[in-house]
Amino acid sequence: MKGIIDRFEDDLAVVEIDGETKDFKREIFPKDAVAGDVVKIEGNVVTILKDETKRLRQEIEDLMDDVWED
Repeated sequence: MKGIIDRFEDDLAVVEIDGETKDFKREIFPKDAVAGDVVKIEGNVVTILKDETKRLRQEIEDLMDDVWED
């Protein structure tokens, strides 16, 4: 399953998957994972999808530019 890391709370990672949040143990996430990363979760293996994360961040930045454009 794929999702977006929403936040970390103590030993939990809160991930948004299909519009709902689910909690996972922080220990299964890569040490360099941060909020906003797109991840693939397969059992106890979490992979950061760097290309999708970059694309998503660019989309958000573009939307922000449109909102704040004069």
